[in-house]
Amino acid sequence: MLNGFLDWHRATVRVKCDGLSDVDAHRVSLPTSPLMTIAGMVSHLRWVEHSWFEINLLGRPDRGPWTDEDPDAEMRVDHMPVAQLLDEYDEQCGISREIVAGLDLDAREKEYPPDTEPVTLRWILLHMIEETSRHNGHLDLLRELADGVKGL
Repeated sequence: MLNGFLDWHRATVRVKCDGLSDVDAHRVSLPTSPLMTIAGMVSHLRWVEHSWFEINLLGRPDRGPWTDEDPDAEMRVDHMPVAQLLDEYDEQCGISREIVAGLDLDAREKEYPPDTEPVTLRWILLHMIEETSRHNGHLDLLRELADGVKGL
């Protein structure tokens, strides 16, 4: 059930971007939040998948674009077509699915912040449902501001 809900929200990300131009995908609609674009949000979701499932859960190396100097680098994707970002997101979700398929829900993360306890795969799946659904709400608003399309 957890995987089913998460997959539905993952698929909704692509639906929210259906028919969107690259210009609109990169449009800054909120002057006080210049990184909050549809393209940036899709990239962020891709890297959140990588972070939780590959880095935290399995302890794999961090391949993310962020640095100490630019912790929001995954949102800076002005040069990337939205179709490419969506394909990369789908690919990353596929990696996450493969990881989850091989583990028990009580499996614990291998990489976690000091002075905390490792969370379980169950917790990560619930968090990813929340994270992805919250950002789908952002995508709803950004899409309407970008080109007037609402309620996809």
